[in-house]
Amino acid sequence: MTIALDAPATRPTPGTRLVDLFEFGLESPICLTWELTYACNLSCVHCLSSSGRRDPRELTTEECKAVIDELERMQVFYVNIGGGEPTVRPDFWELVEYATSHHVGVKFSTNGVKITPDVATMLAANDYVDVQISLDGATAEVNDYIRGPRSYETAMRAMQNLADAGMKNFKLSVVCTRTNIPQLDEFKAIADRYGAQLRLTRLRPSGRGADVWDELHPTAQQQRELYDWLVANGENVLTGDSFFHLSAYGQALPGLNLCGAGRVVCLIDPVGDVYACPFAIHDEFLAGNIRQPGGFERVWRESELFTRLRQPQSGGACSSCQFFDTCKGGCMAAKFFTGLPLDGPDPECVRGFGEEALAKQKDSGGGIPKPSGDHSHRTSPPRPRSGTGPVRVTIQRRNDLSRPPVSACEENPLAGFVPKQTTGAAGRQQEGSRSSNA
Repeated sequence: MTIALDAPATRPTPGTRLVDLFEFGLESPICLTWELTYACNLSCVHCLSSSGRRDPRELTTEECKAVIDELERMQVFYVNIGGGEPTVRPDFWELVEYATSHHVGVKFSTNGVKITPDVATMLAANDYVDVQISLDGATAEVNDYIRGPRSYETAMRAMQNLADAGMKNFKLSVVCTRTNIPQLDEFKAIADRYGAQLRLTRLRPSGRGADVWDELHPTAQQQRELYDWLVANGENVLTGDSFFHLSAYGQALPGLNLCGAGRVVCLIDPVGDVYACPFAIHDEFLAGNIRQPGGFERVWRESELFTRLRQPQSGGACSSCQFFDTCKGGCMAAKFFTGLPLDGPDPECVRGFGEEALAKQKDSGGGIPKPSGDHSHRTSPPRPRSGTGPVRVTIQRRNDLSRPPVSACEENPLAGFVPKQTTGAAGRQQEGSRSSNA
């Protein structure tokens, strides 16, 4: 599959909509997503980067600082740091401090495993840091099926620590799935309880998410339920422009309602590769590497891929739809990883065109691109493709004191972790707070 976009057109004149200007790209990204590591203590079934084991080629501390210096020169507002679980990098807090002291704000996503009371106090004292705690179920039963055993407990404890430290408006980040759409009100109540802001994002069929897409992506009825809920609550809920494909229901949702890939956002992965979209980690969307001459700035401003993405789209098969100006044909990554053409309808098109396109694609026997790179834990069970049954998550704890010392090259970030042995209710609570099953 190749990217085919139209030839450049005349740029908008002053006075046009801001979104029309963004469509042609900016000299520097407003923000970018930066995955610092693929290492993670969890094995979430929908992980977009198939995280688990670290990549030994990941950027060093000094290389990361050089990237931050470059972002400061380019006047990038902030970075969205993710992974993997970024806090398991030993230099993570050093890099956060370096970025914020160099005028680059940091928003990082975490499952909460490292958000202790002391860390929460440190974060609350830094006005240029924002924290997103990931939670994919308003109850442990729903969340832990997706994210792993005791991950609900860990996230709730992290939010309590942040609230106790006086941190205001940190984010509760939820990937909307078939299992948690009925819990939207409960998520909002949890966020309100801890003084957090609810952030909803869309499930994409990328990474391990490709294996559970058919099982977990919201039904058509749930898409409408989500849209109605966002219309009623959208002013107080963040979406990261995840749901602009729902605008075809009639009323545009708050936000740019634009795919910003290569225009206003992009992704830097742990080894320095730059991709157009955080949800499209595939060679088709690889623009370059920051280790090459010219660094990130050259990739952003001169790469052939980004140049083509900044050309206006015709709409292709969607051009005749009256809602194209609001939904813009939907998500590029969702189309690509379900085998649909990039100028075709979104697979979750609310007008039903995506469903028709998927049926034709299957009838034609067309192939579906596979995500690039799988960093899943070696101990994880094989994951069936969509439609072959539920996907279970197992997290193995290593409590064997007789095992040999962990190698410095061990890829598991929590390898050899052994909680202190304690007794009684207080001891069990302490052990739970340190469990690697976050």
